[in-house]
Amino acid sequence: MTHKLTLDQARRIAVGAQLLDANRPGDVVGVAEQLGAIKIDPTATIAPAENTILWSRIGATYEPSQLTKAVEQDHLLFEFDGAFRPISLLPLMLPAMRRWPQRPRTREWLEANDRFRTDVLARLRADGPLLASDIPDTAQVTRPPDGWYGSNQVVHMLDFLQRQGEVAVVRREGRNRVWDLAERVYPVGMPEYEFDEAERLLNERRLQAAGIAKQKSPWTPVGEAGESAVIEGSTRKYRVDPQALAALEQDDGGRVAFLNPYDPMLFDRPRLQELFEFEYVLEQFKPKPQRKYGFFAHPILLGDRFVGMLDAEVDREAEMLVVNAVHEFLPFDPEEDEMVRAEIDALAEWLGVGVRAW
Repeated sequence: MTHKLTLDQARRIAVGAQLLDANRPGDVVGVAEQLGAIKIDPTATIAPAENTILWSRIGATYEPSQLTKAVEQDHLLFEFDGAFRPISLLPLMLPAMRRWPQRPRTREWLEANDRFRTDVLARLRADGPLLASDIPDTAQVTRPPDGWYGSNQVVHMLDFLQRQGEVAVVRREGRNRVWDLAERVYPVGMPEYEFDEAERLLNERRLQAAGIAKQKSPWTPVGEAGESAVIEGSTRKYRVDPQALAALEQDDGGRVAFLNPYDPMLFDRPRLQELFEFEYVLEQFKPKPQRKYGFFAHPILLGDRFVGMLDAEVDREAEMLVVNAVHEFLPFDPEEDEMVRAEIDALAEWLGVGVRAW
């Protein structure tokens, strides 16, 4: 059976799957289980990505300490590849991790640095948990700095060993990761899956997070998960999550949400354009004269429409949320204006600062 959906229904499915409708979730772990990943990024014009992503779902009751507790004390979330993920995903990820890497260049670097790899693992086994800066760089072959990584090869090796499931992040000290052997971090007795079965289940989890996705999408690969769907006015083939489809009948309406530029709702740019007619460009890396909305402007979602961009930053010395501009794609009506202003006030209250309005 192929479901025939209106564009409005498709948007509502996507918004609901991302927990951005009026029915707010209540806890950090529940959000992670639904979204699959909570991006970590230190850019904090307002707050770091992991915190604004959670605040935009949970609201005023969210506190960053809840995330720290879920990761470091309860071990219900783990850090992997720049995101916090629910521990329930780990058994599904391990089969692919054991096959990594596929790129010849990466395999060659690891093979050339086999002694270095042994040194890093031995140091962690003897003295871990450790910061990368606590581990000597004994690399035989180096990778040049690329703008993201410096010359220290330990960081590269730890990232590669994490992708292979041999080391893991225990916690963070500030923004720095603390590492240990995966066998001492990850839970024991996890279920085992063959590669194909794990990939099938991962596709289902990706579709759960998206609600609806193109059947062949490099941004949101879902394979044959869910059920077939078409959207009015489009010839593209989609897959829809049956649970998200059923949730349309319990639609609780919409609300305003400010989305961090690294929010998962924004990740699949082609889908964003197709479903929401929103062409999002992160201007963080553009020269200032070329920016239209601001260095780290947050898209404004109202119900199932993107209606504008919030250009704001926190002035910690003045204890103010400074709103430089609210860019309206179309002029807000009085009710929309009131809703956006109320959400700005709620954001400032959560941050514990006042508001300096535009």
